[in-house]
Amino acid sequence: MRNNNLRIKIGKMVLKNPVIVSSGTFGFGEEFEDFFDLNQLGAVVSKGISLKPMVGNPPPRIFETEGGLINSIGLQNPGLQEFIRNKLPYYRRLKTHLIVNIFGNTQTEYIELAKRLEGVRGISGLEMNISCPNIKKGGIVFGSDPRMAFHLIRKVRKATTSTLIVKLSPNVTDIASIAKSVEEGGADAVSLVNTFKAMAINIHSKKPEVGNIIGGLSGPAIKPIALRMVWEAHQAIKIPIIGMGGIMKAEDAIEFILAGASAIQMGTANLINPRAAIETIQGIKKYLVQNKIDRIQTLIGAFG
Repeated sequence: MRNNNLRIKIGKMVLKNPVIVSSGTFGFGEEFEDFFDLNQLGAVVSKGISLKPMVGNPPPRIFETEGGLINSIGLQNPGLQEFIRNKLPYYRRLKTHLIVNIFGNTQTEYIELAKRLEGVRGISGLEMNISCPNIKKGGIVFGSDPRMAFHLIRKVRKATTSTLIVKLSPNVTDIASIAKSVEEGGADAVSLVNTFKAMAINIHSKKPEVGNIIGGLSGPAIKPIALRMVWEAHQAIKIPIIGMGGIMKAEDAIEFILAGASAIQMGTANLINPRAAIETIQGIKKYLVQNKIDRIQTLIGAFG
């Protein structure tokens, strides 16, 4: 099979394949380099970065539940300056795209992050997180209101020439309207969905299983709902969709592509099987060969 059969264009980026590893589930990349060649990935998304360091939520932060994982990390990160100084040099050695996930509590913070990352060597794109469910302010507010999302994206769009991806929340009434607003604001692509608001209670201690009480549910449990939301968004917008939510293997990835995703992200799967992403790339290649499909692009939205 020719390598260009798997190529996908997202904004200005041409990905060698549609498999991307999600923010917050792949560390800063180095943690996984003993398991496979990271250069084979379509792209890597960094852990979420804010202007200043964030300590995150109180422990416990992760709870395993039936078919999924509840996390309440709270966007802990070293801050922009530390990221550029000590984390970015590693990414620059990779021969794949780096997408920096950014988060702000205000419009001004998002804009400032975009400005300060503009033109920084080694960065191919930005993923704006306006959808984290386990913090009490900031992006989650913008991600639940179409008008606020539109105005935020429009302002950030003016601050950067990089490929701009907006990460959407599933905790909304109408995902299609949010996606449309983001498209109209100037986003190059959307990634969806982020985690679902969830909680768990320890019946013996009568206390929450995560310190923040509310966390974000990910993993196979959310896949059918995430798949539906990708399909709904695909009906409403023309910009590429990066689908995510319970993708554990190649068959899951192909489902999302058929529903309308141009590329996919893998998150919880990385925590269970550190080779999940590379195995998914291999599985997609095998599927194309077995079904005599020349180009992955022909599968996008081919459902029905």
